[in-house]
Amino acid sequence: MKSYIALISLLFIFSCDTLRDIEELDGPCTIILSDGSSVVSFGNIEISDRTQAITYRDENGKIWSLFKEDYQSFSCN
Repeated sequence: MKSYIALISLLFIFSCDTLRDIEELDGPCTIILSDGSSVVSFGNIEISDRTQAITYRDENGKIWSLFKEDYQSFSCN
């Protein structure tokens, strides 16, 4: 029984760490891509603290993800 409780506790702790990995920033946001062009997210963007990947929706509501090597910087208003 103690092993079962310990296992559940560990799963809970690791699941909470996963949720804290994502930071949500209020949009609109401008993302400067590696090639110098830019994209604008009119809604919020989400950034993974661990991988630095950015997830956003375009003007049509389609979800896009950019990995760290895909962008140079971003700014949100």
